[in-house]
Amino acid sequence: MDTLIAIASDHAGFLIKEYIKEQLEKEGYVLKDFGCFSEQSVDYPDFIHPLAQSINTEKYKRGIIICGTGNGVSMVANKYPNIRCALCWNKDITLFAREHNDANIIALPARFITEKEAMEFVKLFLITSFEGGRHKARVDKINKINCGENKWVIRNTMSKELLQYLH
Repeated sequence: MDTLIAIASDHAGFLIKEYIKEQLEKEGYVLKDFGCFSEQSVDYPDFIHPLAQSINTEKYKRGIIICGTGNGVSMVANKYPNIRCALCWNKDITLFAREHNDANIIALPARFITEKEAMEFVKLFLITSFEGGRHKARVDKINKINCGENKWVIRNTMSKELLQYLH
């Protein structure tokens, strides 16, 4: 189990972030806090870009990001090629994000879950392994998408059915 975790939030997620940090540190995790550092209004990309970049370059293996809905922070994180950020609001979504999608960042919607729920989802996210198998091919297809010359290029990853549908 990797105990070094990256964490960040905006102002709406600040209190839950602090709660998660406190609980995880009690369990022996070491957290790199990318901010924010108060409930004062901030722009979440200022904190999520550095966190996502650190996971994209494999400085950290897992991350936790939090904003009011979880949508904005996950949109920022998923701009990076090696990021698979999942917005999680219940145990099943969290479990499948790890088992089936090998998510490396969990995004939490602070305005829609309790601190206790957030902690349950984070713990499940951190202890659940990727199943691989049939899911590996799907994750590999996610990772084969590259951005080049201002357009998205998919390199030999589409199924025959999808190619037929598009033509």
